[in-house]
Amino acid sequence: MTPTTTSPIRFFHQGRTIEVGGVHPTRSVLDWLREDAHCTGTKEGCNEGDCGACTVVIGELAPEGTPGAVGGLKLETVNACIQFLPTLHGKALFTVEDLKSRCAAERTHDAARHDKHPVQRLHPVQQAMVDCHGSQCGFCTPGFVMSLWSSYEHHKATGTRPSRQQLADELSGNLCRCTGYRPILDAGQRMFDLPAMPFDTRPVVQALEGLRRDGTFDYAAARDGRQDHFHAPTTLAALAALRESKPEARLLAGSTDVGLWVNKQFRDLGDILYVGDVAELKVVEERGDALYIGAGASLEAAWSALAQRAPSLVDVWLRFASPPIRHAGTMGGNVANGSPIGDSPPVLMALDAQIELRRGERTRRLPLTDFYLDYMKNRLEPGEFVQGLSVPLAALQRQVRAYKISKRFDCDISALCAGFALALDGDTVKEVRLAFGGMAGIVKRAAGAEAALLGQPWTQASVKAAQQALADDFQPLSDMRASAAYRLQVAQNLVQRLWLETRATDALPPASTSVWSVMPHDVLPAAATATVQGA
Repeated sequence: MTPTTTSPIRFFHQGRTIEVGGVHPTRSVLDWLREDAHCTGTKEGCNEGDCGACTVVIGELAPEGTPGAVGGLKLETVNACIQFLPTLHGKALFTVEDLKSRCAAERTHDAARHDKHPVQRLHPVQQAMVDCHGSQCGFCTPGFVMSLWSSYEHHKATGTRPSRQQLADELSGNLCRCTGYRPILDAGQRMFDLPAMPFDTRPVVQALEGLRRDGTFDYAAARDGRQDHFHAPTTLAALAALRESKPEARLLAGSTDVGLWVNKQFRDLGDILYVGDVAELKVVEERGDALYIGAGASLEAAWSALAQRAPSLVDVWLRFASPPIRHAGTMGGNVANGSPIGDSPPVLMALDAQIELRRGERTRRLPLTDFYLDYMKNRLEPGEFVQGLSVPLAALQRQVRAYKISKRFDCDISALCAGFALALDGDTVKEVRLAFGGMAGIVKRAAGAEAALLGQPWTQASVKAAQQALADDFQPLSDMRASAAYRLQVAQNLVQRLWLETRATDALPPASTSVWSVMPHDVLPAAATATVQGA
């Protein structure tokens, strides 16, 4: 069958609006760049969103008052290898070639003024990499350059200059195997000392305003004798109606997991229902006595909101994957996915979160602890989807802790993740929540350990009883990340750590247990500074 489309994919790239049709809905942005657009500056490394060689920047129109907006644009780094091309519809795509094209325009202008002696000028980000010897084999360099360019534009827009640690955090999703990170971080600091290169966002904003739409974007293409559809509604009502009428369609949010199903497992997704254009799902706000997190809110936005209210969550926030993953992925997707080693569910369970589900016009809520049934099985009914998460503000006032155990400190999947919340009445445990990921086929609370603590004095003896109860609460598995014995021992040790940090006398201060707490406040990511100051 000859590939056909219903509507072309339209987005802004290299100074103009691009129209693409005939490609399958699961074609990645990376493959389109390299094979169709012949923009081979963007590299393929891991093809699963880990190494950052394919880092690009996505631009969207920024609502008024958006923090860090650059000339009316919201710019965010993402991994091109796991983003499907139709998700670019109505957006702008920036790659390393865009830095070159703007430099070329400047050279043309200079040539007109200087005749035969045009000024050969690199972008400050690129020039700094040259000056500081930030590239050897060069394979990872375009990804680093795009992360640095995003940082450069954001900090210029806010009139700030990042510290070395801030740069390190912003580059935590970029892996270099030969140059080493010192000269790259040197370049990140050096780029602000070089003559600035203006970024004229007006043509981009005008193009994106021209691409605005109110209705659902419907795209289709044929492959292997079958036509697969990509539906992208812009309203919650339209999403609910589509989901109810197409219960077998694959829901897609940030593609940080689903993208791997295609790249690594070669799975056939069939029809796709994309939620990333529904603004109502991206809401993060206080509603009454709870913090409401829409299912489409990015991981970055959701974790930032939680950490602002419970500063002890800064550690797990900044160690959740990487900035490109947190920009694209959603907390609702992380919860709905149901991975037993997802980092969000243990923390949300410890905070008594409720999950809001919708089917058509009907909505219902249930405790997140009741949502998971078995490995990768949950209570979602056909035609139903996760609409949001609700976290009681009172729960955020407890002594909250989250611990992530992984082989790498940055950008790694958890072997074990724990979310704890504790409320004391004097020296007696009044409320306690101990939730673990990586200890069973689902994320769940340690009922026996909680019972051993509830109503008991908060003492070493009570902690010992809870540690013993954990052996009955969980029978963890051994896999490539950790053995069952290791997981159980670490879980028991984390309960001990909770006690050491919260005991009535001689409690360990944050500086003894948190990497971020020992750093000066001005070296943290801007959104995290206030949370650590309140720790």
